[in-house]
Amino acid sequence: MALSHSLDSQIVIVGCGISGIGAALKLTKHGFRNVRILEATGRSGGRIKTGRMGNNIIEIGANWIHGPSEANPVFCLSRQYGLLDPESLTPENQNIDIGGHPPWVPNWFSSSGRKLTAEQMGPAVELFSELLEECSQFNDKGGEPYSSVGEFLRTEVRQRAADRWRGDSVSCQSLRMSLLSTLHKVECCVSGTHTLDALGLGGYGLYKTLSGLDCTFPRGYEGLIDNLMKELRPGMVSYHRPVRGVHWQKETRKGERSPVMVECEDGERISADHVILTVPLGYLKKHHGTLFSPPLPLHKLHSVQRMGFGTNNKIFVEFDNPWWDEDCEVIYLVWEEESDLADQVSDVERPWIKKLFGFTVLKPTTRYGHVLCGWIAGHESEFMETLPEQDVTRAITNLIRRFTGNPIITPRRVLRSQWFHDPWTCGSYTYAGTGSSLQDIQNLAEPLPLQGEQPLQVLFAGEATHPSFFSTVHGALLTGWREADRLISHYSAPGTFQPTKSKL
Repeated sequence: MALSHSLDSQIVIVGCGISGIGAALKLTKHGFRNVRILEATGRSGGRIKTGRMGNNIIEIGANWIHGPSEANPVFCLSRQYGLLDPESLTPENQNIDIGGHPPWVPNWFSSSGRKLTAEQMGPAVELFSELLEECSQFNDKGGEPYSSVGEFLRTEVRQRAADRWRGDSVSCQSLRMSLLSTLHKVECCVSGTHTLDALGLGGYGLYKTLSGLDCTFPRGYEGLIDNLMKELRPGMVSYHRPVRGVHWQKETRKGERSPVMVECEDGERISADHVILTVPLGYLKKHHGTLFSPPLPLHKLHSVQRMGFGTNNKIFVEFDNPWWDEDCEVIYLVWEEESDLADQVSDVERPWIKKLFGFTVLKPTTRYGHVLCGWIAGHESEFMETLPEQDVTRAITNLIRRFTGNPIITPRRVLRSQWFHDPWTCGSYTYAGTGSSLQDIQNLAEPLPLQGEQPLQVLFAGEATHPSFFSTVHGALLTGWREADRLISHYSAPGTFQPTKSKL
C-alpha cells in the first residue's frame, strides 16, 4: 500500500489516558492525518488524576514515577517538561536500585496503643523482604511449587519464623507474626489484589523494576498530561463520548475500506481502518461480552479472565500536628491479635478498616503540612467506597486514636479515592493472577485479526498489555507507542513490525 495513501487511514483511539495520548502523538508525528480519540469522561489522563485537599495538591490516581531513570520514558518526558524536583534528577537518585520497595523510614504502632521498636519489628521485615525476593524468582526458574504467592508466604513464614525466632519471647514472636499480617496487606496494595492467594506465584516475577528512587510531581502528575495534550492537534479528542461497541470483521474482501465500525453511546457510528483500544482491564473484564462484535477469540477472552485486576484506594488524612516522628515516611499499623497471616477480613462490612495497612507521609512537610495517605486494597476497599464520607472519617479517627493511645487526636479533613465504582476503570490496576503467565499478557496485546486481507483492525494498548511493566504509567505509555509503531510498520513494510523503545 502506498505510504501517502496509508497516511489517510482512519484511526480511532478509545480512551484518552496516557496510552491513548502516546499512540496519537506518535501516529500524528509520523504523518497520519485522520487520528481521533474518543474519551468517555470529560477529562484526559485516565488513572492519572490530580486533585486538591484544602491548599494541597494530592494524587487521587497514579502516585509515583516508578524507577525514574533513563530507561523510563515517563521520567524522560517529565524532565523534558521541567516537572520534577532537582533531587529527582540527580544521577545518584537514578542509580539507586530499590527493587520495587522504597527504603522508607518506618514508624510502627500497635492496636494496644504502643509505639514499637525497630529491634522488635526488624526481623519480621527482613524475613518478608527475603521471601518476596524468592517469589520473584519462580518466573525465571520455572516451576510453581505453590499455586499462589499467599500460599508460598504462609508456608515459608511459619517454617522460617519458628526456626529463626526460637530463642525470643512468645510475645515478641507473636508481635512479629502480626506485623507479617500487616506486610501481607501492604503487598495487596502494591499488587492491587484482594488477597495474595489470588496472585500467581509464577506470574509474580513477570513484573520488572527499573532503577531509580520513586519520585513524585511537585505540581501534580496531571502536569505531564497537560504538556502532552498541548502537542496534540486541537479538536482531536471527543469528550463525553463512551463507546458502546466495536464491530470488526473476521473475514474481509480485498480492497474493502474501513472494516471497523465504532458505535458510540450517543448513537454516532464511526467507520475506521484501525481502532486502538486502551480501556482498563477492569472495564474489559466487565464489558467484553457487549463491547466486541464478533466476540473476542476464546484464547484472548481466557487471558482477560486469568489476568487479575483489583482495587487499591487512598484515604488522605490531614492533621494540625504530626503524631509520627519527623523523619518518618511510612506508618505501619500492627493488629496484635492478627498473628495468623491474614490479609483479608472475614466480614468485610464490620472491620473493613483492618485492611488498611497504614499510611505514607506526604513529604516535604513544608509543601504539604501534616498529611498522611492511607492505603487499602481489595473488597474491603471497595466496600469503603460505598460509605458516607463521615463514616470513613469516623473510622479513621477511631483507628488513629486506638493505635496512638491518644483519645483526642482529630483529623482536620479526610478525602478518599473511589476507583472500583468509577464506571470506566472498575478498579485500579493489573496483576498476574493465579494460573496466568507471560502468554496471557501477549494474548491481551494481540491485535484482531492478526492475519488476513485486512489485519490490525482492533489493536490493544494500556498497562495490562505490557509484559513486564503492567500496573505502571510507563507501561501504559510504552504500549501506546508500541501499537502506533505496529501501524507505522504495517504501512511502511508489512510484516516487519518490531516493538521499539523509541521516544516521541
